[in-house]
Amino acid sequence: MNMMTVLLTFFLLVSQASVCDAQWVQSSNINSSFVSSFTSKDADLFAGTFLEGVFFSTSSGSTWTAVNDGITTLRIRSLAASSMNLFAGSEGGGIFLSTNHGTQWTSINTGLTNTSVREIATSGVNLFAGTDGGGVFFSSNTGANWIPANTGLTSLYIESFLINGTDIFAGTSGGVFLSTNNGTSWVPVNNGLTSPGINALAVSGTNLFAGTNSGIFLSTNDGTTWTPVSAGLTTTSIEALATCGTDVFAGTFGGGVFLSTNNGTSWNAVNAGLPANAIILSLLVSDSTLLAGTGGSGVWQRPLSQMITSVPRNDEAPLQFRLEQNYPNPFNPNTTIIYQLSTQSHVTLKVFDILGREVVTLVNGIEEPGYKSVQFDASKLSSGIYYYRLQAGNYIETKKLLLIR
Repeated sequence: MNMMTVLLTFFLLVSQASVCDAQWVQSSNINSSFVSSFTSKDADLFAGTFLEGVFFSTSSGSTWTAVNDGITTLRIRSLAASSMNLFAGSEGGGIFLSTNHGTQWTSINTGLTNTSVREIATSGVNLFAGTDGGGVFFSSNTGANWIPANTGLTSLYIESFLINGTDIFAGTSGGVFLSTNNGTSWVPVNNGLTSPGINALAVSGTNLFAGTNSGIFLSTNDGTTWTPVSAGLTTTSIEALATCGTDVFAGTFGGGVFLSTNNGTSWNAVNAGLPANAIILSLLVSDSTLLAGTGGSGVWQRPLSQMITSVPRNDEAPLQFRLEQNYPNPFNPNTTIIYQLSTQSHVTLKVFDILGREVVTLVNGIEEPGYKSVQFDASKLSSGIYYYRLQAGNYIETKKLLLIR
């Protein structure tokens, strides 16, 4: 058996799903975890898991490393990032703070009389902690001290937060509450909500979405009124919501992931490659990828370009040149190559075979700064290892890809 055959056989064995039909791909090193939360900081990702603590990824979520030094309970329910700080909310251990990118953590529970923290939100220098039975706690000093902030709340079981400008929404077991004064007081905004348990909240433009145990509700007037928008959902127990521009993703309990491109008017499953009856506990849109935290099978990821026709980006240009690993990899016969440009540049993106011979030129021309996505169709090529090289001005980077027939 020659070396190429060995390599191809190896990649076929370790591939998490069939390259031909699997769209979602399972991440490495976190495969058995109940992934309850995500957050991003700079270009890195963090995942909070129930029973295994916090994980850290520098590879856009492909691989993960545990970072739990100083965390005294591994039952992590929530994560948040603010300025130079990371916060982890736990069940029974309160809140932990890291000032060095997760390398070390310290407990910050002074004044926090309920240490079962289901949700953390940041608004400038202000922090909000939502607890399981103790309501909302507020800190204006990086968590050094906490004070209760429950005036007006009729339910003290906090499931989710949403900060939209100066408005702070709290999703509770008794509906949605709104504060316009940094949590000093709250008012209920539940007109039209027929399911009181609010598991997730999200905003897309002027639209607010609430995920409940009985489907999804939409408000176009800051929560004053809500209407049900669940057409197409085969499972109405909603655990997570995420938005990408005007597109909305919903993670369900036992039905996988659904997508709406029309403000919730209709939903379609986007589950190719996910385990059957997947429980989705958390979602995160990160650059050009959607990450899904599951109940029992770790983190899965899928390029947004496979699910939506355009991927909105921030107006701000990337700060650096960067070439991402193609996705999926291994692949057959199509894969996506993503890169980013910090300045206007003459760009070439070429594919070479293992002997260094040029196979195809995918890009050759002047491009503006921003995030770019290119589809590579290798249907006319034979199985094997190939290389793709990006040159943008003086920046040159090469990565390897594997085509399997």
